[in-house]
Amino acid sequence: MSELDNRIGLPAARRRVWGMSQRRTASLRVQRMRENMLAYGFLAPSLLLFAVFLFYPMFKSVYLSLHSTDPTGQIAAYVGLDNFKAVFQSGLFLQGMKVTLLFVLFTVPTGMLVALILAALTHNRFKGMRVFQFVFSLPVVLSVGSSAVIWKFLFHPTLGMLNYLLGKVGIDPIPWLTSPDWALISISIMTIWMNLGFNYIILSSGLQGIPDEIYESAKIDGAGPLLTFRKISLPLLSPTLFFVTVVSIIGAFQSFGQINILTRGGPMDSTNVFVYSIYQEAFVNFRFGTGSAQALILFAVIMLLTLIQFKWVERKVHYQ
Repeated sequence: MSELDNRIGLPAARRRVWGMSQRRTASLRVQRMRENMLAYGFLAPSLLLFAVFLFYPMFKSVYLSLHSTDPTGQIAAYVGLDNFKAVFQSGLFLQGMKVTLLFVLFTVPTGMLVALILAALTHNRFKGMRVFQFVFSLPVVLSVGSSAVIWKFLFHPTLGMLNYLLGKVGIDPIPWLTSPDWALISISIMTIWMNLGFNYIILSSGLQGIPDEIYESAKIDGAGPLLTFRKISLPLLSPTLFFVTVVSIIGAFQSFGQINILTRGGPMDSTNVFVYSIYQEAFVNFRFGTGSAQALILFAVIMLLTLIQFKWVERKVHYQ
């Protein structure tokens, strides 16, 4: 018996209960610590990948954005926020954002609408629908580079299939990639097709998650297909539509591969989106400070747009 026990005068049975409780608490603490260590052990590979390919480049971009570089890309001097001021004063931000916003406007609503229509048409369990579902999902297996090469041949002014088909119906050839009026539209058409597979799969899965009993009840009440789709399918599909919207906008702001392969930002900077401007500034002109500043500005714009969507657009989402 300890001096504290003698002073308090605890009965022997109560002291045993108290000792067992303390040991149980210590055992639970040790068990919880072991579980946390095991969880962090499983997370360690992912955390390492994030640290190497996400956190380190982000911190490096912040560091480079505060410095100027020489023609070889080496750090020359600390300049503070001068790189950010140079971006805004040169007009790179406004010009790049204008082209990028037009690109987002062309691709995101149209791509979602086409995928939604195809998902709704193939939602019925008719014979042969599996073939159409497979065909509409095919673009998801192609890389950006492969898709861009395919569409580069389709857009060819003299040998391309698109102008050949237009000629068959009496329409003059269109300078798809060589005209400033058509270049961004051409890139947008290719991007809509490239993202169609992903959007179709997600929206089709969302439609399949709606219980059939709801459709049967609506059919008994006399609701037609269009009314059922507008009053039942769309509200219940709103979480999926919200997810596709957020992902599509982020993807559109980060589009680079198809622009680099098809137009390289031209003609006359008509397809020079903000990401391609970052690439030119950093890896062509070797001004890594200004390029990093542009990258951080783009990161802030995407984060702001995403927060706005979660703040206001999500209010119209029906999760039940």
